Amino acid sequence: MCNVFIITDDSNIVLSIKDLLKDYPEFDCIGVSSDAVTATNFILKQTPEVVFLDMDTVFEDPFEFVQHQNLFENHAPIFIAVASSKKKLYAIIKSGFFDFLLKPLSELEIRKTVLKLQKKIQKQFRNNICLKSYKDYQFLKTDEILYLKADNNTTDFYMDDGTIINAYKTLKTFEEILPNNFYRIHKSYIINKDFISRIQYGKSTCTIRKTNIEVPFTKTYIAAIEKINKSLTAYSYISIK
Repeated sequence: MCNVFIITDDSNIVLSIKDLLKDYPEFDCIGVSSDAVTATNFILKQTPEVVFLDMDTVFEDPFEFVQHQNLFENHAPIFIAVASSKKKLYAIIKSGFFDFLLKPLSELEIRKTVLKLQKKIQKQFRNNICLKSYKDYQFLKTDEILYLKADNNTTDFYMDDGTIINAYKTLKTFEEILPNNFYRIHKSYIINKDFISRIQYGKSTCTIRKTNIEVPFTKTYIAAIEKINKSLTAYSYISIK
């Protein structure tokens, strides 16, 4: 179940979104607010996965509000902007909103957004990967995968119990279906950020927790490394010499 929260003082927006969500039982609207303080507290307490945010009302600076929510990495929802014009569209994109809806809302545009959400949520919470070879089905838990390494047109899965499992698919195939804690950091490597204990920019390597394994990264994928670094340092104490 994906919980949805709506922030607006426009009853037509609320009605349009709620009516459309009735077609998708995996989405549940758990609240609506037209008050800034109430909305902020609700998100921190109830941690909805998706928030429809009216950019024209409620918050004096909606971008600042979203930025503050993103500081809480583990609880930051997916934000969808709703606005009366496209004047703020560039800022909305730069601020990391998932999608944009123009007022007055149309059923078609809301449906397109929900279908995109559906795809993203399914990927984000995918817990297993099935490796199929003829009539052999092997299931891997994604939270037990340390990293993936390309080997020509096959891929090796390095697991937290020390085993290595081979799959007859390219690395690109798995990049598209792995959940959001996996990052492509090299043409030959995808890493699970939850197992990273160290990032060394000088050596261009990521160290795997409880092992001596150092997975290389390249400048081509430095943006992914920066995202990992930001995520892992969000709740860490920074010591500066």
